[in-house]
Amino acid sequence: MEIAAGRVGRITTGGEISGFPLPDPAARPHVIAADPTGDGCWFTEWGAGRIGHVALDGTFRHARLPARGAEPHGLAVTADGTVWAALESGRPARLRPA
Repeated sequence: MEIAAGRVGRITTGGEISGFPLPDPAARPHVIAADPTGDGCWFTEWGAGRIGHVALDGTFRHARLPARGAEPHGLAVTADGTVWAALESGRPARLRPA
């Protein structure tokens, strides 16, 4: 299965592939990282300057980054749920999801 533009994809350890349409199809997801709670994944929205999360049921939430034109590139999620993003500016951003 190919994941079309404007969607973020997920593959299970069993090889099942699914895609979720992004609320903003121009967001251009760049990097995806598993949520340590097992409920979905985090991803960069390079074209929208924010970080997104999609849950296993397909619901989205988004976090706008602190600087205009931040353009997130790298992404890491720690075991406690802290999300780190490397920004185009060369600075890191840290999100502490609820």
